[in-house]
Amino acid sequence: MKQQFRWVRLMAAPLRQSDLEAYLDEALPAAEMARVEKALRKDPSLLQQVSAIHSRRSAGVHSLGEIWREGRLSCPSREQLGSFLLGVLDDEAGDYIAFHLEVVGCRYCLANLADLQNQQSEGREAAQTRRRRYFQSSAGYLR
Repeated sequence: MKQQFRWVRLMAAPLRQSDLEAYLDEALPAAEMARVEKALRKDPSLLQQVSAIHSRRSAGVHSLGEIWREGRLSCPSREQLGSFLLGVLDDEAGDYIAFHLEVVGCRYCLANLADLQNQQSEGREAAQTRRRRYFQSSAGYLR
């Protein structure tokens, strides 16, 4: 019910320039990406705004926000995501990562977390096999 209300609220919200910039960076959750794409198909003025943003970026003019998003400066590291998955972070760091994943919906970090979960669930035997192969493939380089 809570997510349904959030979706209705998102559908009613007008698109801001920051939404369009995040769309170009593919930094929005999938549902929001779909909403922006649908709006772009219906509204030629939005398409012109996106074109202007793209042209400005191509000319090398970047805002601090664009640099922040492009460098993923607010994203936790893979190591931090792994610690989050194991539940060993302090409350403040864990709360931030939960917010980043659940509210912001960073697709990059969600994909990293899913990969870490997959690795964690693959089992000890598969990990040992993989490590053995790595060692065997690099043994000839060691003296």
